[in-house]
Amino acid sequence: MALARIARSSLKRSGGTTGYYTSEKDMLSEGLSTRKFSSPSLENVKVGDNLSYLSSIRRVNQMSFGSRGISVTPQYQCPAPLRIVEESDTECDNPRYPGLEETKPGEKPRVVVLGTGWAACRFLKGLDTKIYDVVCISPRNHMVFTPLLASTCVGTLEFRSVAEPVSRIQSAMAKDPNSYFYLASCTGIDADKHEVYCETVGNVGLPYDPYRFKVAYDKLVIAAGAEPLTFGIKGVKEHAFFLREVNHAQEIRKKLLLNLMLSENPGISEDEKKRLLHCVVIGGGPTGVEFSGELSDFIMRDVSERYSHVKDYIRVTLIEANEILSSFDVGLRQYATNHLTKSGVRLMRGVVKEVHAKKLVLNDGTDVPYGLLVWSTGVGPSQFVKSLGLPASPGGRIGVDEWMRVPSVEDVFALGDCAGFLEQTGRQVLPALAQVAERQGKYLVDLFNRVGKQNGGKALSAKDIPLGEPFVYKHLGSMATVGRYKALVDLRQSKDAKGISLAGFLSWMIWRSAYLTRVISWRNRFYVAINWATTLVFGRDNSRIG
Repeated sequence: MALARIARSSLKRSGGTTGYYTSEKDMLSEGLSTRKFSSPSLENVKVGDNLSYLSSIRRVNQMSFGSRGISVTPQYQCPAPLRIVEESDTECDNPRYPGLEETKPGEKPRVVVLGTGWAACRFLKGLDTKIYDVVCISPRNHMVFTPLLASTCVGTLEFRSVAEPVSRIQSAMAKDPNSYFYLASCTGIDADKHEVYCETVGNVGLPYDPYRFKVAYDKLVIAAGAEPLTFGIKGVKEHAFFLREVNHAQEIRKKLLLNLMLSENPGISEDEKKRLLHCVVIGGGPTGVEFSGELSDFIMRDVSERYSHVKDYIRVTLIEANEILSSFDVGLRQYATNHLTKSGVRLMRGVVKEVHAKKLVLNDGTDVPYGLLVWSTGVGPSQFVKSLGLPASPGGRIGVDEWMRVPSVEDVFALGDCAGFLEQTGRQVLPALAQVAERQGKYLVDLFNRVGKQNGGKALSAKDIPLGEPFVYKHLGSMATVGRYKALVDLRQSKDAKGISLAGFLSWMIWRSAYLTRVISWRNRFYVAINWATTLVFGRDNSRIG
């Protein structure tokens, strides 16, 4: 009976096939460290004792799952009574992740990329897959062309025009036998073991929820992006819309059109119509200004024709604590202010104190009722980046040296919005801009291809290989549209430098031409050009789908 209790206790700790994932959850919550349990000593157990209870414990067969290349290492549930002590601390209590094991001699080195933003996709596009196998892990399977995202909210562009599938950017992940894309979020990194730990997105019907796995790497590139800054203001996450993903733009569009249609219902009071049709944008950076410009253009060209009953109620308010477009030339800022005001956008100076379901409150006590609230106040480090425990640059990003390496660990690189130069490098942290991320991706892929040709692709094999010139960023200028065929082009290399500054219709043509050439694929360039042409001829579509 005592032996039976010991066996039950051992089984309870190992958890059977169900406890396997329970233990995984516990392991993750403790920083991906292995849990240790003490078990009673069985040194005095005789083989001839009654062990019928233990003899029924079976070995779990190897399991295969739907994702290519993922299999589970056989789990032992104490297969024999004399092996309980021997195996309880290794096989029974230490769950093993399914996943990709480390590469073997003779195999190509594996590069794991976290993210599908500007930096990650520029890196993926140029990586030489004759040298490397590549695994990309991200909660989305596409890159978003963010400069044109605001146009999708009002129907100027279709959503697919700004989304580029990752498999089109790097075809090896769809074709090569040892390269993959995994739709998942990274939950942790073990730099000593050269492994990343991942969790699939949402409840998608896999055998276990959440489904977790690991991927071993030779080189790791962290390009996980950033999160919108809310400054801890109460109610922002619950009531405001952000504008960084395609699904954000879809939700904004649905809310905007819903409010337009609801305001026409009989019995709606004047005050309620004004609230429903008041669109408030927080943040006077390029994204906030471009969205305000697109929205005012939509109101003047399309709402006045198709929602004539409520056209006099809809209005746009842009709230900024300081000056709009603070990184642009003074003359361009003044031009943008004048143009937006003429287009019906109300500019307000203020700081948001708290956000409620139907109104926001400024620091001076002013109440601002709204029907649609879009939050665009910049970005900061994500919770994932903060959880890694890596050295941080000023501002909380992952600290890197001049070659985009994370100095404290081997074979780990970081770039894009999640990375910043360490203070000891003497360099300033670069702004969270698409062109910064893209240039970093281009630099790092050239470095990887050069190191790979010198047999430095495997883990811990590039220590003696020269990395070449460090990364140097040269600003190419800034552009922003303000609606009604007007835009700003600032070609200065820095805020205080001299250079060419343009505003007006010519700048709008330059803005459109430049971004059309920067769209990654010819397919999406065709989509964008056709969308612009149909909008010009037929106006924007106002169908609310979903």
